[in-house]
Amino acid sequence: MISAQSWADARQLWDFHQMHHELRPCSVAIGLGSHDLGVADTAVDLYKRGMMPLIVFTGATSITTRERMPRGEAVHYRERALELGVPSSAVLVEPRARNTGDNIRFSRTLLEEADVDVSSVLLISKPYEERRAYATARRLWPEVEIVSASTPMTFEEYVDSIQDARMVIDMLVGALQRLLLYPEQGFMISQTVPDDVTMAYERLCRKGFTSRLVPDGASAHS
Repeated sequence: MISAQSWADARQLWDFHQMHHELRPCSVAIGLGSHDLGVADTAVDLYKRGMMPLIVFTGATSITTRERMPRGEAVHYRERALELGVPSSAVLVEPRARNTGDNIRFSRTLLEEADVDVSSVLLISKPYEERRAYATARRLWPEVEIVSASTPMTFEEYVDSIQDARMVIDMLVGALQRLLLYPEQGFMISQTVPDDVTMAYERLCRKGFTSRLVPDGASAHS
């Protein structure tokens, strides 16, 4: 049973993880691979709205996606986009990345090799990974402007879509921990975390929402 306090704390983390950027046209979109096909759907919607002329889908497979997406996250995202009417010429696939840093580095290399001039990136992720993805991209590709985007939905709607509230809260807690740890390790830029968000995070840790935490000294970037 999840208490009302834990729900409130999780909602606070959910709100903080989103960057609340105003969408605008960009040179390219990068869709970060995961179990969530909503990233591909959102990329397609933004493409059809004229927000970018080109999409890069990036991602290999992980423990959570290898059965559902055996050909790789980026490949499945591309297939989804083509099904929804995006021309194949408007989609590039980066199939090797296994973490957010790789997503950015490998996508940047792919675009450079394709001679695509990039001044701004529409970075599309799961809603609760906007801030983490933004911080990583700003660290690894500081020359371009980053505009964060995700499927517009409330915390409750996202939990309903995943059908596993505890897993979602664990992911929110894990994403916040990485925002605290990874800047020191050079993986992302440092961002101010408000005290009330930190306190919500600590309460959730004490309540046992810890399955997605990394050891404090860990250098694995996932």
